[in-house]
Parts: sequence; C-alpha cells; structure tokens
Amino acid sequence: MTENLTTAAGRVPDRVAARSTRTLLTCGILAGPLYVVVVVLQMLTRDGFDISRHPASMLSNGDQGWIQIATFVVTGLLFVAYAIGLRRMLGRAAGRGGTWGPRLIGVLGAGMVAAGCFSADPADGFPPGTPLGPPTTMSWHAVVHLLVAGVAFLALIAACFVFARGFASSGHRGWAVFSASTGALFLGTWLSLFGLQGARVVNVAFAVAIALALAWTSLLAAHQLTRPGEPGETAR
Repeated sequence: MTENLTTAAGRVPDRVAARSTRTLLTCGILAGPLYVVVVVLQMLTRDGFDISRHPASMLSNGDQGWIQIATFVVTGLLFVAYAIGLRRMLGRAAGRGGTWGPRLIGVLGAGMVAAGCFSADPADGFPPGTPLGPPTTMSWHAVVHLLVAGVAFLALIAACFVFARGFASSGHRGWAVFSASTGALFLGTWLSLFGLQGARVVNVAFAVAIALALAWTSLLAAHQLTRPGEPGETAR
C-alpha cells in the first residue's frame, strides 16, 4: 500500500507540471497574434496614423495611447511565460545543456514590457497636431524605448537563427529554412530602416517582417505542444 501511495503521489506533480507547461506554451501561441491584431485595429481606427510613416510604437501617444502601452506589457509578459514553458520542454530533451532559444524569447518579452513602460515620442503628424517631420529633440524615455526595442529585436533575430540551427541538426529542414528565413528578413528590413530612412516601402516591409516573426513564435509554440522537445539540439 505504501508503495502504491508513493507512486500515485509521484504522478500528481508530473501531471500538474505538464499541464502548467502546456499553459505556458499556449501563452506563446497567443502573444504574437494578440500584438498584431491590436496594432492592426489601431491602424484602422486611430486618426492620423500611417504605418508607412509611423512605427507601431508611436501608437503609445495620445488619448488612446494606453491601448498600445497595455499591448506591449501584456504581450511581453506572455512571451516571458512562453520562454519559461519552452525552457521546461526543451530541458527534458537536452539534459543539462543550457538553452539559448528560450532565454532569447525571454529577453524579447522583457524588452516589450520595457517598451511599454518607456514610450516613443510623437512625430511626423501623429498624434494629430504634432508637427510634420522627425522630432528635433528626443526625450529620455524615447531614448530608453529605442534601446530596449533594439535589444528585443536582436533577441528575436538571434532566436530565429538559434532554432534554425537546432532544427537543421535534428533533420527538420522545413523548420530550419522557415526559422532562418524569418530571422534574415527581419534583420534585413531592420537594417534597411537605417540605410533608407523615411522610405515608406521600407517602413511597410519592416512592419510585415515583425508580423512574420511574431507568427513564427506562435507556430514554434504550437509545434512544441504537438512535438514536445523538438529540436533538442537547440539547447546544447
């Protein structure tokens, strides 16, 4: 009887841990679509906003700016939860090896939370009443916003390549190509922003690259729910 009780008691925490891990991974499925949907709805309803001229970060300004601020914070927290679930799942397959993929997703989440706490400045006619053109000065919180956003972008790009390598090593060619292509597109459009400042097509391309990268994070989370522990090599 004692042996049976011990066995039963040992199974309960396992089931609870598995359920909580699935919940954390589900946060990863929801994070990207939540951000994209809320930003698109604001693009369609906020007066004066033009994605070809204004980055989504500028939606944090104005009377309805709290919506974008909340979106940054909630999405970031979902990514942090996702990173914890991803670490648990990959840790089972990778033994004692560290895992950079989940850590980078966690940095992405923390960066988004910080981006919500430190808003970008109004510029180029948004919100309505703001002078046209780039701002002549930059507030301290806008500087911090740029810094944390840059760290979040780099973390997401690096995560794409880290997982691409892991998928390639485990023989998942399709996922490897998808991950590497997503990271390369994100990196290329981001760098283009600096080289072709003010080019509307580049601004739109970067917005599309962000949406694609966030879709990648959601699909990766869904893949982990259906194929736990892949790619195990990522964590080595």
